[in-house]
Amino acid sequence: MSNNKVWYVTGASQGLGLSLVKQLLAAGYRVAATSRSATGLQKSAGTTRPDQFLPLGVDLTSPDSIRNSIEQTIAAFGAVDVVVNNAGYGMEGTVEEMEEEEVRAIFEINVLATINVTKYVLPYLRKQRSGHIINISSVAGFAGAPGWSIYSATKSAVIAFSEVLALDVQELGIKVTVIGPSGFRTGFLTKNSLVSVESQIADYQSVTSTHLRYAASDGKQDGDPEKAAAVFIRIAESPDPPLHLWLGANAFDRASEKIASLGEEIKKWKDLSLSAEFITHKK
Repeated sequence: MSNNKVWYVTGASQGLGLSLVKQLLAAGYRVAATSRSATGLQKSAGTTRPDQFLPLGVDLTSPDSIRNSIEQTIAAFGAVDVVVNNAGYGMEGTVEEMEEEEVRAIFEINVLATINVTKYVLPYLRKQRSGHIINISSVAGFAGAPGWSIYSATKSAVIAFSEVLALDVQELGIKVTVIGPSGFRTGFLTKNSLVSVESQIADYQSVTSTHLRYAASDGKQDGDPEKAAAVFIRIAESPDPPLHLWLGANAFDRASEKIASLGEEIKKWKDLSLSAEFITHKK
């Protein structure tokens, strides 16, 4: 494993992002990492070495702030090799009871920030004819649970974006991986990382019960952030990394069940699918 690569990691102040940054620094990689506070990030990372670590205070809702952070990374380290779009947060509640501003806000961080980081880093990766973009989605973006419709929509967008991005940049020597974790002990279900709108509509019993179940699991999730961070590094060092990785046993199981269910549904409605064309296809 080579530690010559330069990493750029968003959302590095806590959770998976912070675990990843600490492991990268311990292994000798050069790392640029973003948070709302560069000072707080440097304190959390536990290093002041400017030749190895560049903490960046970035407003991920501002394209200019994102672009400037990437320019600072290039100025400091001369390259960017691995980009991890990790920043994001959760939202639970029924779509009836969500405020439009809340919906727009989560799309801005979970989706648009990922797109803008990618947009502004791609010119450098194209010039290098190398690089690896790792986008952190969620198993909820593929196999969701009651009460998580808006969050799942953002993470589904990240999956679709990553899939087509991989097609666009394949000829340029740039790799793309989208990771869909299940539950990890990262503080994701705490007030700092989750917008929770408690349903006041009695009809949504499945939503209420799901929220209670998730709340009870906080701090007891099966996923280990340190092991997840090690997986990220392993993927980035792989000569043939996956396009999709469902991270955690629960993610693997939910994605597998969804794929099987989709296959059955497609076959069941095959005749109806094919009936919509001018020429009837042979079965």
